[in-house]
Amino acid sequence: MKRLYSYVALLFVAIMLFSCKSTTPPAQGSADITGKTWKLTELNGKPITLHNPKSNPYFSLNMTDMRYSGHGGCNGVGGTFEIKPEVMRIKFNQGMSTMIACEDLETERLFTQALLAADNYSVNGNTLSLNKAKMAPLAKFVLQE
Repeated sequence: MKRLYSYVALLFVAIMLFSCKSTTPPAQGSADITGKTWKLTELNGKPITLHNPKSNPYFSLNMTDMRYSGHGGCNGVGGTFEIKPEVMRIKFNQGMSTMIACEDLETERLFTQALLAADNYSVNGNTLSLNKAKMAPLAKFVLQE
């Protein structure tokens, strides 16, 4: 009988160990960037200047269909993406864009180039940086609320 109690106690401990969730906080800077809208603030180390401040470029990532969508300031942009959040790697695939002419086409062109060139990202608070290798950030974004 004593042996049966030992097995039951051991089984109980095993069940408790396997059913507990980890309470370890995520690694610093590994914040989830998906399902949020990111507004462009800087390109190639320089703050962006816009003819129309209401046309600020932005993008968001949808994990359901693995698509990104956004606005370059004048034209809509979108396509598919791949992400490995555990190592903060990202790849934006060439997608589509509308073709409306406007005053901020240079900013839009640089924004789109930054998306397509990025291969990793970093997060510091509410700021997202898209990077290429270990070079200076291609673009910086702030979480749009």
